[in-house]
Amino acid sequence: IKYIWTAISKVNNRVLKVHTTDYPGNYPGYDDAWNMADFKKNFRIDIVDMDENTMEFDMVGIDASIANAFRRILLAEVPTMAVEKVFIYNNTSIVQDEILAHRLGLVPIKADPRLFEYRNEGEDDEEGSEIDTIKLQLKVKCSRNPRATKDSADPRELYLNHMVYSKDMKWVPIGNQADVFADINIGPVHGDILLAQLRPGQELDIVMHCVKGIGQDHAKFSPVATASYRLLPEISLLETVEGEKNTQLPWTLD
Repeated sequence: IKYIWTAISKVNNRVLKVHTTDYPGNYPGYDDAWNMADFKKNFRIDIVDMDENTMEFDMVGIDASIANAFRRILLAEVPTMAVEKVFIYNNTSIVQDEILAHRLGLVPIKADPRLFEYRNEGEDDEEGSEIDTIKLQLKVKCSRNPRATKDSADPRELYLNHMVYSKDMKWVPIGNQADVFADINIGPVHGDILLAQLRPGQELDIVMHCVKGIGQDHAKFSPVATASYRLLPEISLLETVEGEKNTQLPWTLD
């Protein structure tokens, strides 16, 4: 009984029938056929909040199915740059090559995909070119800290370079990229992503090639971590609500 009551409560507290009619023209005296002029007149986008990492906006005068289509486009069809090939020359850490390559592939890369071309499938050139590839290098070696105290047990004091972060992925320009992208700081979007932990004597020597792709091919190319939408209904009261009826509403009318 509790489960049924919970389900009914959730239904009663949400907006139903958010989409348009499946068969326009079935209501006498009401024209609900699609009209481009009316759509352009009533539709607008209001930006609520926007910063470097997030954006929130309202789409007013649009069907929920179209709003969901925008969400799916953001997830799957907006191109980005991501690590596609990982050349591991030395990995003496406890992280296996396959796991490390997977972690590197999911690190978001800060680069404008509009400035690069899609790489042709089956291309024999492993190095890529300046128009379709970004080259990154990760070269870190852990050693003991000679200045550490004898009684210390803190790895941050005992070892040097024992925490490998995404900020250690350095951009290596290909061709004329150093001149073309001189004003662009190409590299990981966030520098504090932990990739591996090392101990003295362990090291990583890795070269990565980033290419242009879309989320439909692989999740690493998806430009957003979360793309969601919620309904912003327009509630109209057809009559004055007073007295006890006012207390029965999910909100209070002043």
